[in-house]
This record gives sequence, structure tokens and C-alpha cells, in this order.
Amino acid sequence: MSFMKGDLLTKTRKLVKGLAKTEPLWLKAMEQAPPVTFTRAEGKIMSISLPEDVYINKFFKKHPESKYEDPIKISGLDAPPARIFGWRVLELKEQGVGEEEAMAVADMEYRSEKKARKKAYSRLKQIAKLQGKKPPPNPYPSAVKEIQAEERKFVRDRFSNPEILRIVEKMKEERAADMQDRRGAGGW
Repeated sequence: MSFMKGDLLTKTRKLVKGLAKTEPLWLKAMEQAPPVTFTRAEGKIMSISLPEDVYINKFFKKHPESKYEDPIKISGLDAPPARIFGWRVLELKEQGVGEEEAMAVADMEYRSEKKARKKAYSRLKQIAKLQGKKPPPNPYPSAVKEIQAEERKFVRDRFSNPEILRIVEKMKEERAADMQDRRGAGGW
């Protein structure tokens, strides 16, 4: 029925009228109370854009490393730094500050916060060193390092997991068999 146009009711009517199908019991009830039909969107679906998106794009042009250093936590409550930058620019513009000045102030605030975070972590490491303890993990790790830490156990696992080693051996045998077939078919 997928080649016919229309909804279930229309398609079933056509099949019954063309004697391709016997009339189902539910057809008359459905004709008396047809299901609600929703109109389809005409043309292209518009993308959602927020007022701060312009400034977020400018932020990423100015700080491309931020895409990787400042992780976006889907389940987190804290907004990413780029969005905070955009909100701050809009807030300053509402207060009557020009766009360039607002962007400069927001950029300065971002850089000073980033510098303060690095300084706080280096101070934590110094305190741990003075106390003779192991330094604490970085509370502000880069997104790339977080992902690598999560994947590290899987990378190590490939050398010791017997199931993975069996798969590797099987792949090696298949590759060797393919090479034998190629040599035999090529007339070598």
C-alpha cells in the first residue's frame, strides 16, 4: 500500500473499491468518524536561531580551541562558555554599550575566568605537593582529554581481552586465505 497516495482510510477505500481487498469491519466506523489529519509543512523547515547565536559564532571564530577545551555537558546545568559570552554581549548591549565594546568586555571576562581557573588548579597542585600528596584531578579538563580518559580502558582492553584476540586471529586467518586465493588466481 505504500505506493498509493493518501492516508490509511483513503488507501483502504481504493483497495476495497478495486476489489483487491475485502471490506474490513472497521472501515464503516472509520468513515463515520475519520481520524484527524495534520497538514504538512510546506517547503523547507526553518532552523531555530537564538539572538545570541551571532555572537556565539563570532566567539568560536575568535577562540576556535574553545570548541574542544570547553566541553558541552548535555546533562549539565552550566551553560557552555560560548553561550555565556553571547548572553553577556546581549546584556551589555541592552545597557547601551556598543557592540564592539560589549564583545571586548565579554571576551576579557572569558579570558580572565579561564586564567583564574588555571591559576586555581595550579595552586591546588602546589598545596598537594607541599603536603606530599598526589595532585587532585583537574576540575576543568578539556573535552578531548575527558574522552580519551573514557576510551583508555577500551584501548588497553584490546590487548588482553580473549574475545577480541579471537576476533583478531580470525581476521588474520581470513586475510591470509584471501592472499592465498589472490596468488592462486593470479597465476603466480
